[in-house]
Amino acid sequence: MNEIARPTSFRDGLFRGSPGKVAMALLLAHGQLYAQEDKNEENPTLGTVVVQHERLTPAEQARTRIENIPGGASVVDSAQVELGKAATVQDILAYQPGVFVQSVGGNDAIKVSIRGSGIQSAPGNMTEGIKFLFDGLALTGPGGTSYELFEPLGLDHTEVLRGANAFDYGAVTLGGAINFVSANGLNAPGTRVHVEGGKYGYRKAFAGTGGTLGDADYHFSVKESRRDGFQRQTFKRAEGLSANLGYRFSPDLESRLILRYNEEFHEQSAPLTRARLHHDPSDTTSAYRVSRSNVDKYGSFLAGLKTTWQIDDHSLLEVGLAYYKYPQKLNRYSTTPSTSDYRDLNPSIRYIRNDTLFGLPSETIASWYYTRHVKGETDAYQRNADGSLTHTKKSRYKGSYDNVFVLGNTLDLTRDLKLLTGLTAIQVRRDVELAYSAAPINSGYSDRVNYDNWSLAPRLGLSWQLNPTLQVFANASRSINPVATWGYSPSTFSTAVNFVKQLEEQKANTLEVGLRVKTERLDGSLVLYRSWLRDELLTVELSPTTETSSALVTTSNADKTMHQGVEAGLAATLWEHGGHRLSLRQAYTFSDFRFRGDDSFGSNYLPNVPRHIYQAELHYQQAGGFYASLNVQARSDYYIDYANTFKSNGYALLGARLGYQAPQRKWSVFLDGSNLTDREYASSTNVVYDAQGKDTASFYPGDGIGVVAGLDFRF
Repeated sequence: MNEIARPTSFRDGLFRGSPGKVAMALLLAHGQLYAQEDKNEENPTLGTVVVQHERLTPAEQARTRIENIPGGASVVDSAQVELGKAATVQDILAYQPGVFVQSVGGNDAIKVSIRGSGIQSAPGNMTEGIKFLFDGLALTGPGGTSYELFEPLGLDHTEVLRGANAFDYGAVTLGGAINFVSANGLNAPGTRVHVEGGKYGYRKAFAGTGGTLGDADYHFSVKESRRDGFQRQTFKRAEGLSANLGYRFSPDLESRLILRYNEEFHEQSAPLTRARLHHDPSDTTSAYRVSRSNVDKYGSFLAGLKTTWQIDDHSLLEVGLAYYKYPQKLNRYSTTPSTSDYRDLNPSIRYIRNDTLFGLPSETIASWYYTRHVKGETDAYQRNADGSLTHTKKSRYKGSYDNVFVLGNTLDLTRDLKLLTGLTAIQVRRDVELAYSAAPINSGYSDRVNYDNWSLAPRLGLSWQLNPTLQVFANASRSINPVATWGYSPSTFSTAVNFVKQLEEQKANTLEVGLRVKTERLDGSLVLYRSWLRDELLTVELSPTTETSSALVTTSNADKTMHQGVEAGLAATLWEHGGHRLSLRQAYTFSDFRFRGDDSFGSNYLPNVPRHIYQAELHYQQAGGFYASLNVQARSDYYIDYANTFKSNGYALLGARLGYQAPQRKWSVFLDGSNLTDREYASSTNVVYDAQGKDTASFYPGDGIGVVAGLDFRF
């Protein structure tokens, strides 16, 4: 009898290859073998063999892969997200420990932070400190990540990889990576129509269709959404389309073309004082009424091509190329409008080899990731009394890039003990020029930065599978956060501030320990981490928006800071009988972020970070397809200033969901309620330097009570 070898790593069971190899991988992952041994002890033979297996979905494959990462990582299945409203990426990232999401006005400009990455930046700005990808192709470039392509519908699943656990994707930032995996003709065949709408003028429509044509597969989708808003002057609209086209040239070679296009416009309303927010959270200010602050993302486009070649039974090569264009107009009706136009080219190569090292099963990854501004510029204007515009400032960023080389290895010391080692080398180049300014350059400052620096980021980890249900792990790593190109200028809009700032990339050393538990009724994780940071990139609002000027915001390097916390997640089946099921999922995040012996702030807490975040959902699933759930989202209070003199109040929001899903998900209907007690609360805040204990206008109101209804048809 030939012995079936255990795969040397998770990718042995997931490599794309011949049908025989795929079938073997499925057997190893989910097969059950029942054998009856011959009674002849001298010559035992294998009798009847019955093979049973089920095909792994892409989300299940991702979970299998992530279980081998010795640190905080999780997978969000879109099928679970779509049991309720899917308005923004905030709905995807709910119940993810360690992930902090803030929104303003209900628009798409969601701020996402993991382990405090870019926590002080305001919602609506480019996201920093996290690498975002679509189907493994980089969306993030030297300018950070624009948010308008983050569409929750039309995805298969989402990978959330915290900190150094995003090593495989070349992410060396404190926050790690988020990889959106889109639907294609193989995992989402047929046609789907989805509509949802509710309070505050919200409505959304989505349609997609996919299938196969011989060796090719396709998936196309379109979407449109609109929202009048809870707070005055928070109107939003968005339209977009996407395509995923694949072709298999042979059992070992395939290519996939990813296309995404989106337009998004939203108005920006005023932050309020805490007292005013609790008195009338739907109000705004005269300054914002006059300035008519808004953001117009008038045509963002991503085109990516990814080719996967399984060279042989032991090695795999992935080659990717992405082009990303994200122009925008800010405050086009105000006295200080501006425009920006960024275009990035992002090539990547990843080679994976399964072999032996020192006689032990080994997997080696060698990768190269490169992201470059092929065009990057911003222009600011002043509107004259007659309505004409005067050009006041132009900044250029073309030629800035991040160049990342990754070498990593996973070594099976024993069947249950794995050692992960890795080293990343990153070159950060920033070519930033204040090409034109109507006002003179500030005395003592420069109009250009030409920065080029190499850094090393090592990683070391261990994972130990103590038994089939319990895994413990630990890792140590270093992270590097490059400065976004636009961060070198304190403000795009201010004519009084005319210089290019000298900034350093943020560095951190992180220790992480934790465990995973997985049984038939429990699926949970617990992670503890501590990061020692140098030169943390902190943002502060120096002056607010007025009727004649935009807010003045600047980014600076801190000296020494610390981020430490706890990330806990647990999904449990409380009761199950005859197809009926009662389950509870919970996520808890504890964040202790502070200065370390700062000259001005000592050991003060960093602002805009709740120390405690808790989310829970009690869900009942009826055998016939009906379901109902209750949920709670709670956050503790937190400071809004570095001097720690004034706080945003904590809150707890209650929600409920009711729905029906037909067999095979042919159609479904849901009713999703949020903030059912109509609680007044701040969904986000601006960060100020020193509030001096006074109630400043820094609080963005969250939505009041809301109900969304939705229908989904598949045929």
